[in-house]
Amino acid sequence: MAAVPSGAPPAATARRQATSRSYHFKPWNVGRALIWSLFALTLLVVPLLWTTSFAQTMLCQMGIGIIACLAYNILLGQGGMLSFGHAVYSGLGGYVAIHTLNAVSAGSLHLPVSLVPIAGGLGGLFFAALLGYVTTKKSGTTFAMITLGLGELVWSMSLMLPEFFGGEGGVSGNRVVGEKVFGISFGPQIQLYYLIAAYCFVCTGLMFALTRTPLGRMLNAVRDNPERVEFIGYSTQRVRYLAFMISGFFAGIAGGLSTLNTEIVNAEVVGAARSGSYLLFVFLGGATFFFGPIIGAVLMVVALVLLSELTQAWLLYLGLVFMFMVMFAPGGVAGLIMMNLRVAAHGKLGRLWTGYLALAGTAGTVLLAVAVCIEMVYHLRLNEALGPQMNFLGVTLNAKGLDAWCGAALLLLTGAGLFEVSRRHFAQQWGAAQEEIEREVKRREAL
Repeated sequence: MAAVPSGAPPAATARRQATSRSYHFKPWNVGRALIWSLFALTLLVVPLLWTTSFAQTMLCQMGIGIIACLAYNILLGQGGMLSFGHAVYSGLGGYVAIHTLNAVSAGSLHLPVSLVPIAGGLGGLFFAALLGYVTTKKSGTTFAMITLGLGELVWSMSLMLPEFFGGEGGVSGNRVVGEKVFGISFGPQIQLYYLIAAYCFVCTGLMFALTRTPLGRMLNAVRDNPERVEFIGYSTQRVRYLAFMISGFFAGIAGGLSTLNTEIVNAEVVGAARSGSYLLFVFLGGATFFFGPIIGAVLMVVALVLLSELTQAWLLYLGLVFMFMVMFAPGGVAGLIMMNLRVAAHGKLGRLWTGYLALAGTAGTVLLAVAVCIEMVYHLRLNEALGPQMNFLGVTLNAKGLDAWCGAALLLLTGAGLFEVSRRHFAQQWGAAQEEIEREVKRREAL
């Protein structure tokens, strides 16, 4: 800034200061605003498209799952902390929420039902602060084992402290309490859905904002290079601890919303199966991308609700999908989407659509053959009293018939052979496209 003479008049001083300033224009991120607007519009519209009670219940579970999976991904994807017991904080938040709801019903606490999930979030924050101080003193495998032990500890305590956990029957409540506000009682499922959708949008926005803060950036640094973080003067344990508490708060909100949805909380909500579901579907969705856990939450509800209704072998199918994703697509569904968006951005996706069709067709053939074999085995083992005849996809099969097994084996071998041919051809096309993209990127950088 230029020096101003001491005897200069105030007007001249103001002009000199104004001309010495530099202003920087930061353009508005239209793409990000469009994505968030589409997200909000989707939350508003989907219950109007699927109006049945079953569909709206599934949508409620998806909204709750999105918050829970994003909260878990603060640890796994952003902080590199593999937790085997994160259901402890959503579950304990649910217990705090159900006791809060019962206090509201008894008249001893004056609180709107719409704020009960906040009580669950505070409960999750409290227990995360209490248990996380010890947990985050270690990292890596030791951290994972501590979370597993704490998860089993809390689950066992659920049967030892019936005053808080309600024993085997759990604790139940009633969300329709107090006076209606604008005719809203949260009795109809559609009213509860919009409450969950509001929490889902706000919590998703807050967790995304966390990734843009210095704490979020430092959490990524702790994940990538903890030694350098310590070298520049930051405490990695403190960063992990703060992230752990934030994750526990949002997990508790998810638990509180689940409490309002089911109106009962039992020991299952703090069990290892719930924690395993968070880990499994966050990984399937894509832990390295912010929107990956959102995809994972939708897949979680589809698998746990729809797939379990279609077949008794749903856990086997889920395990096979998880195994193949770990082997061939460790970035999850979000990773696959981003890889193809990169190809599309360079105009190379058009040449790959035939390869994708071939892969989809041959993989579908293999999946059909494997499903036939699995369903026949399950029918013989679990439904033997019903006879060998079974119905699969509208076709009657004889599970003990040689023709059914030979047909399934032939279909499997044919599909596997064609899939391998398609895979090799697609790998060549994909490699050529990637080489062209790299050459284009280097050419642009040289300009």
